[in-house]
Amino acid sequence: MKADTKYLWFNTKNRREYIRITDEVESFVQSSGITDGFVLVSAMHITAGIYVNDWENGLIQDIDDWLEKLAPVNPAYRHHRTGEDNGDAHLKRILINHQVTVPITSGKLDLGPWEQIFYAEFDGQRKKRVILKALGI
Repeated sequence: MKADTKYLWFNTKNRREYIRITDEVESFVQSSGITDGFVLVSAMHITAGIYVNDWENGLIQDIDDWLEKLAPVNPAYRHHRTGEDNGDAHLKRILINHQVTVPITSGKLDLGPWEQIFYAEFDGQRKKRVILKALGI
């Protein structure tokens, strides 16, 4: 069994952004030399997430609207008593989740026809990272 690790760094311009990272993950998988296994893609910050879905602007906006309805920006969050102002970002991260595991088959990501990997930022404008960890043969 082999393992390989890489970090992706992000410093978004906006507080909330959705960034397609499929190509970066695919490139990492190819450079890892792993032909059969899995790649873990995990946001290493408690206000960011990773998800797999369609790369369509209307859907991305629908996801953002849905998250805002479920976890709206709200100055009354108890978390804000600590001096922070990002309570909604923590909740949005729980809804999206913080990581995905994608199969590697014949040296490539084994995604469905429309599936893409996204980094979801909910409290941006500062440096954050994602870990890529490939395991397999």
